[in-house]
Amino acid sequence: MNPSRIFIVRPVATALLMVALLLSGIMAYRLLPVSALPQVDFPTIQIFTFYPGASPSVTASSITAPLERRFGQIPGINQMSSTSSAGASVITLQFSLELSLAVAEQEVQAAINAADNLLPNDLPAPPIYRKVNPADTPILTLAVTSGSLPLPRVHDLVDTRVAQKLAQIPGVGMVSLAGGQRPAVRVMVNPGELAARGLNLADVRSAIGAASVNGPKGSFDGPVRTILMDANDQLRSVEEYRNLIIAWREGAPLRLGDVARIENAAEDRRLAAWADKLPAVLVNIQRQPGANVIEVVDRVQALLPQLTASLPASVDMVVLTDRTQSIRASVKSVQHELVFAVLLVVLVT
Repeated sequence: MNPSRIFIVRPVATALLMVALLLSGIMAYRLLPVSALPQVDFPTIQIFTFYPGASPSVTASSITAPLERRFGQIPGINQMSSTSSAGASVITLQFSLELSLAVAEQEVQAAINAADNLLPNDLPAPPIYRKVNPADTPILTLAVTSGSLPLPRVHDLVDTRVAQKLAQIPGVGMVSLAGGQRPAVRVMVNPGELAARGLNLADVRSAIGAASVNGPKGSFDGPVRTILMDANDQLRSVEEYRNLIIAWREGAPLRLGDVARIENAAEDRRLAAWADKLPAVLVNIQRQPGANVIEVVDRVQALLPQLTASLPASVDMVVLTDRTQSIRASVKSVQHELVFAVLLVVLVT
């Protein structure tokens, strides 16, 4: 029996078969996914709870401990670790690989809801959680710096002009900012001046909270028409904060500017990042599951000149890290091996 005889006596059919195999291989090669790690959903969830002003011990006793007791009742947990710091609690849950990530997410949400009555009543926001996957590390990190503009202003520009455009690129899953300082109005109260007028910090906090509220104002109902009342009571500028009346003393208004120093600054002055010894805002770009990482990075880099042109001339944007460099080298090595294998097959034939 000679298996190669049929291919010798039918050269035209053999040639067509080889062409079909070649075209199929080319199409399959173009559809191959490219990624640094396999697409695997690791059942790992992180829970974040923020409690501004709380010490690590208060965070551990009032937030981390109640949540850990609830999470410990979830079946399928392999490991649970937590970190309690000033104003923040982070709990990491690792589940067994047999447990579906969707089921683990539902169990975590149910545990958070059950622990709601055990958490402090003055939490600014309920605990939030996110799924963690080692393959979801940023594929590209951009550094935005400026030699003249303050960092809060740079953060605002990046958040409004750069991050939204990057998120619209096909294949981009999430764009997050790190190291930036969000703009805020800081009120630095003089305790001596406040005590001399018979007030305390709680009075100042209550006055600011009551004065900066954007809520419904009601309406005027007439026989013919109804008019809605609309007024924005939020404080937006430093001057509005200075003129805020916090109390009345001897028939005269006591304004916030009389007992405090108010300025435009960063929300968290201890949060920062550097690029080439300059304060910077880092833009982390993550891809969507299954997207070709090289194509996504190429699309981002093609858009960078347009994004840079939309920023002021004093703002510079550079690529800080690019995870596709090693991936490109691996792909190029695979391409060389494929060409070498084809040449060997042709030579042997």
